[in-house]
Amino acid sequence: MSSLPLLTTAGDVVRRTFRTILSGDPNGEPPWVKAIGAPGDAGWFGPDSAAWQVNGSLATLVGGPRALLLQACHPLALAGVEQHSTYRTDPLGRLQRTNLYVTTSTFGSSTQAEQTAAMVSRVHERVSGTAPDGRPYSAQDPRLLLWVHIGLTDSMLVAYQRFGRGTVDVDQYVAEMAQLARALGVEDPPTTVSELAEAFDSFRDEVGGGPDARAVARFLRFPGRVLPVGGWGPYEVLVRAATDLLPHWAHQALGTSARPSMVAAVDTAICATTLRSLQVVLGPRSRAVELAYRRLGIDPNAETLSTG
Repeated sequence: MSSLPLLTTAGDVVRRTFRTILSGDPNGEPPWVKAIGAPGDAGWFGPDSAAWQVNGSLATLVGGPRALLLQACHPLALAGVEQHSTYRTDPLGRLQRTNLYVTTSTFGSSTQAEQTAAMVSRVHERVSGTAPDGRPYSAQDPRLLLWVHIGLTDSMLVAYQRFGRGTVDVDQYVAEMAQLARALGVEDPPTTVSELAEAFDSFRDEVGGGPDARAVARFLRFPGRVLPVGGWGPYEVLVRAATDLLPHWAHQALGTSARPSMVAAVDTAICATTLRSLQVVLGPRSRAVELAYRRLGIDPNAETLSTG
């Protein structure tokens, strides 16, 4: 009996730590999350969508780091990150802004999704410059927007297929995520898994490595004390799993290496256990997802609802 308060306190610490990391609020309900519960329509997708299934899953904790690693493989996208992002001084702020965009676009009303896309586009207007190799870049370049989009879509999907609960219609997910891409100015985004693979192939001569890419990869994998103490261990587990899911060409660009199959299998097992434990502590779904269900008049605690 005496251990119960200790366990409860430990669970509270983990819960508050991860909610702070992801949303900036220890209760997981900053103003932008609260807004998801305001009256409105089902949004761009709705509760029966693949986007709700995948983006509401804790597998996104693996997909997110993988997407950032892939983004760093393109020299022009990397230049924009290095010259305009605060990821080194405020990595949690960057993570939370990305989470705001994906979460609001997925689970908010149509009006909220449109407003969020417009906000991101305004930020992109200020991101331009010259890469170290002398080439100009702009975050409004449809080609660079496509690169970021396919990296995010592929990473969330691959992570869900490895760590999510249940099966997902992969083509449906890619098609739904294409709506997010179009809202940001991506021209003709892929709408099927085969088109997604073709899009990656089209960048074969554009991706590269170098010291900057390797430095970003090292920082993302070993951010040190920028994370709250309670997040160090779980983050290492999640980012190891994310690295294991990278394609071979990304390993070459980032200076990482594919671990032996037995080691990767252990990483996968540890990550799966970590995500299950986090699910128990954090609850079956995030506060944003709960509010999205309530906005539509659906009980988020109904046993028939999928927990992703």
